[in-house]
Amino acid sequence: MSPKAIPNLITLFRILLVIPLIGLLINRQYGMVLGLFAVAGASDALDGFLARRFGWSSRLGALLDPLADKLLMVSSYITMGLLGMLPAWLVILVILRDIVIVSGATAYQFLIGRVEMEPTLISKANTALQVLLVLLVLFSLAMQALPEAMIDGMVLAVAVTTVWSGLKYVGIWGRRAHYLYSSERKGVR
Repeated sequence: MSPKAIPNLITLFRILLVIPLIGLLINRQYGMVLGLFAVAGASDALDGFLARRFGWSSRLGALLDPLADKLLMVSSYITMGLLGMLPAWLVILVILRDIVIVSGATAYQFLIGRVEMEPTLISKANTALQVLLVLLVLFSLAMQALPEAMIDGMVLAVAVTTVWSGLKYVGIWGRRAHYLYSSERKGVR
């Protein structure tokens, strides 16, 4: 096995963590879930560090890493929503944003050209807030109840950044598609 494969193996490990994490959530083992989230976060940091530091990045890793992150977050949000830990409307909003982004990227890929996703600042903030919300809810359930206003504020922050980042992606890729389409019609390409 080549050392270049190590980040991808770590990412695959993170994908496999989703199954026990969801099982532990369903069984309300919140302390264990917090521990697995910590392991998942550490593995995400480690695979990224190794890929950058040693040049062990690959096209497969570029696809697997965000997939692992999305799988972890979407499955956590759905499960926590079904268990009443997160508001259903927020779960729907988060998933709807991801569906819009993936559908838009797929359509762009097939109709216009290669998609090179560049996370926007608001998208990075949204991801961080989504993770923080999950951690705060789990901490509140496993360790020490946090003020309801704190959780509600975080829910609102996640909702706002989810909508904002979704609209940002639609705007960016819509403008790119319009520009390319207009240039093609004018014969400029």
